[in-house]
Amino acid sequence: MKRSLLSWSVAALLAAPPVAAHHAPVMFDRSTKVSLVGTVVEFAWTNPHASIQLDVPNANGVVERWGVELGSPNSMVRTGWKSTVLKAGDHVTVVINPLRSGEKGGAFVSVTLADGRVLGGRQTD
Repeated sequence: MKRSLLSWSVAALLAAPPVAAHHAPVMFDRSTKVSLVGTVVEFAWTNPHASIQLDVPNANGVVERWGVELGSPNSMVRTGWKSTVLKAGDHVTVVINPLRSGEKGGAFVSVTLADGRVLGGRQTD
């Protein structure tokens, strides 16, 4: 019995670092903000993080797909969000902290909706 408990305890401790690493902010450049003007392709209201897929024309007019990670739906509701606030086809401006890797993505900072409303306040989960 004690050996089984010890085995489970060790397994739980070994599993903990990846969970903590998932929430580490090192993949995003929190000192930089990028403003993306584009069209919502998909708004996923899912755990552990909601997300936005956004088509953004670059300086040459070529449309690039950007992925934006938001907070959990639970934390977003507390800052005024609803699952229906964004839908495919909405024209928005999204401010992000970009990925350090240079890939087309980042952590959500704020969104300006077509009607001028601004939602923000990404909370750390």
